[in-house]
Amino acid sequence: MSIVLPNGAIQLQADVLVIGGGPAGTWAAITAASQGAKVILADKGYCGSSGATAPSGTGVWYVKPEDRLREEAKASRYEMGGRLAEHRWMDRVLDRTYENMNRLGHAGYPFPKDDDGELHKRGLQGPEYMRLMRKLVKKAGVKILDHSPALELLVDEHGVGGASGVQTQTGDAWTVHAGAVVIATGGCAFLSKALGCNVLTGDGYLLAAETGAQLSGMEFSNAYAISPTFSSVTKTAYYSYASFYYEDGTPVEGAGSKRGRSIIARKLLEGQQVYAKLDLAPEEIKPLLRVNQTNFFLPFDRRGIDPFTDLFPVTLRLEGTVRGTGGIRITDETCATSVPGLYAAGDAATRELICGGFTGGGSHNAAWAMSSGSFAGEGAAAYAKKLGEHAAGRKLQSASTSVITSSAAASPRKTEEIVRAVQEEVAPYDRNLFRTEQGLKGSLQRLDGLWKDQRNQAVERSAGGVKAREAQAMTATARWMYNSALARTETRGMHKREDFPTQDAGQHYRLISGGLDQVWVKPEAVHEEARTEKEVIAP
Repeated sequence: MSIVLPNGAIQLQADVLVIGGGPAGTWAAITAASQGAKVILADKGYCGSSGATAPSGTGVWYVKPEDRLREEAKASRYEMGGRLAEHRWMDRVLDRTYENMNRLGHAGYPFPKDDDGELHKRGLQGPEYMRLMRKLVKKAGVKILDHSPALELLVDEHGVGGASGVQTQTGDAWTVHAGAVVIATGGCAFLSKALGCNVLTGDGYLLAAETGAQLSGMEFSNAYAISPTFSSVTKTAYYSYASFYYEDGTPVEGAGSKRGRSIIARKLLEGQQVYAKLDLAPEEIKPLLRVNQTNFFLPFDRRGIDPFTDLFPVTLRLEGTVRGTGGIRITDETCATSVPGLYAAGDAATRELICGGFTGGGSHNAAWAMSSGSFAGEGAAAYAKKLGEHAAGRKLQSASTSVITSSAAASPRKTEEIVRAVQEEVAPYDRNLFRTEQGLKGSLQRLDGLWKDQRNQAVERSAGGVKAREAQAMTATARWMYNSALARTETRGMHKREDFPTQDAGQHYRLISGGLDQVWVKPEAVHEEARTEKEVIAP
């Protein structure tokens, strides 16, 4: 596992390296720097404008610290998520989200005022939010490496000690030695063309697993969002105001944005196009909807469609773990992984702790990003400080399962073929949304073959090599997903088994997974301390 670097590579030293520049990554960087750590942030895109949050608005799980409000907030998704969330984690995230949203206000975020003149803090506009976060990251003294995806983590017998990658615009290689690393690379949407998800290919999952870190909740990864067929915008919350129809205007019975999404999928599977119309939106809120999500309406305006009065065709676009809850398993309140020196935050980390097997919208995800990012930044800074002078002089090696080289490797055409093959397994509703033992085993056989094809493939330290690593990450992510889905022989949260259509009280546990050549899955108990007697005996 030697490190192969071209001449003239950028060599940097830090206490904490954050990989990923979305909300979780920027909060991790700011928080680590506030603890006195020297921090470097490496973003696959441009920190402040890439990723799922930057191009759109998002709700935030912001709840005032009042007992009744907090209890209602925690109950809102608890049952939907299959009772896998933990109250102590929900409390921690609600507390930290409340603090961080207030911090954003003090830092200059332009929160709008409600009718009573109070600031409305239950939502954020992505462009303004991430523009401010980049400003705060730089103000904190963090060095930003834009367009600098990580290709490999660096390890020794003591754990993770840095990473290396390539600056895709210049072709320069980079290496950062750090006392601790935070993975904040987002989830995996399998290049489904969902808005802002073109950089979210599961890279962090693969990097972490290569060091021996575990994953959790990967069966909760089959999130599909409603979208116009002609648009990449997946703001499903707006479809709570929608009715669904066939082309002739006949209503699609049972179809809906929340509990009726499966009906839409089944109709699309049957070859019947489904149409939507936002005809349930009250007149007084229509202007507010436009202000809150301007980009939602742009594709309609370009086509001369009024979504409040005109029918428009819809599809379900895969968002995978971006809107699912699976991700890297964290082992304590600092968002540490099972590997020393490695932390995870945001969509890269499992969100089961606060919403079990179902999230739905951006609210919990946005809160988890800013809170887990803060927890991970604090934890990583403390870990690096504890290492002290021992952090210097470590003999680090690559943890990658592929040799990273400076010479030419896989052809772009081969990489594109692998990506398409993975998409053929995870995108179809009858393979991923409506799961069966036969279907899962068939997909896994093909995915295992794809993994073997890539297993010994050298990866060039270049933009093309980044694409090859993305294909590997998507393949690995799909295998963890489907192995976990095969092991959960019930329907719980967003995980649906056609052959096991009900929830099984005997499977009230999490599923952790890991491994690369041989994927393993095993149950892990849910911390029970805050469950009531009624919840314990519920079917």
